[in-house]
Amino acid sequence: MARVRTRGENVRKFILQNIEKNPTTVSRLAADHFHISRQAVNKHLHRLTSEGVVTVTGQTRNRSYRLTAISEWQRKYDISQGKLAEDVIWSQDIAQVLAAQPENVLDIWHYGFTEMFNNALDHSQGNDVDVHIKKTAANTEMLIIDNGIGIFKKIQSELGLVDERHAILELSKGKLTTDPRRHTGEGIFFTSRMFDSFDILSGGVHFSHEFGKPEDWILELEKGLKQGTLVLMELNNHTSRTVKKIFDQYTSKDGDFGFDKTVIPVQLAQYGNDKLISRSQARRVLSRVELFKIVLFDFAEVLTIGQAFADEIFRVFAAEHPGIQLHAVNANSEVRRMIARVTSNQPS
Repeated sequence: MARVRTRGENVRKFILQNIEKNPTTVSRLAADHFHISRQAVNKHLHRLTSEGVVTVTGQTRNRSYRLTAISEWQRKYDISQGKLAEDVIWSQDIAQVLAAQPENVLDIWHYGFTEMFNNALDHSQGNDVDVHIKKTAANTEMLIIDNGIGIFKKIQSELGLVDERHAILELSKGKLTTDPRRHTGEGIFFTSRMFDSFDILSGGVHFSHEFGKPEDWILELEKGLKQGTLVLMELNNHTSRTVKKIFDQYTSKDGDFGFDKTVIPVQLAQYGNDKLISRSQARRVLSRVELFKIVLFDFAEVLTIGQAFADEIFRVFAAEHPGIQLHAVNANSEVRRMIARVTSNQPS
């Protein structure tokens, strides 16, 4: 009997973990995963529905499931007077809303909230910030929205970048800040890596990262935000992830505990149908790379690169910075051949 009970708990746990991304097919997914019938899975779905954990809409083939919000909380903060502090807001409000979660989960929320709220305080030039938290049986979702200048536009303006999409490429590297006296530039980078999903919408651009995926995504929006920045963070309530594990991924093993390793999604340097051909494109990718000791150039989704592009990174820059390790990852055969071609011309 205990074995049957444990199996049932595992089925329901699987449903809760997968229902958000598979609202119409979660029954089939669970049946395939546990090698049981759809009817058996539907009994578990019915139980979750009767308990109020899951909400169902539609009939038969059009049936769709979603997690029911256990609680929702929202508050608007006036930041125009410069009197708020993110740690005070955390301890007085946010930590109370997120209470009763495991310590490692609260640590991630503590880091993510304080970093994102502080960005709004210090950089947005806005008047207020809305914080909205929704909790379900499986996940917690947080929205932080300010009415300021917009994060990508601010970075583009302060650093003289080509456009807002270039700002996302720089964010993906880490160590980007428009105020180095007060910030290290690590906050957004590490926050985006800690959560199950992390999204920023600002202007006409949407930046997105999912945990475990090597790439970041840029989506151009037809109807973007006219002003301000929207940050969306989502995390499983029972993840085993820790803040330390995420920091350790970007620290080399030579005893230096600093943030000295980065992964650069090269595909973000491609605008539209542009191909990565020129040295100027390569220099855009190489911007601020000298701040790191180990650099992984992620060529996922990049079909081809030009000789000048490869030469600028893997021969010219490599020769000028012998103390920096440069590695190409997820490169297809054509990209690897071009890199091999330029590196074979290096003097011994």
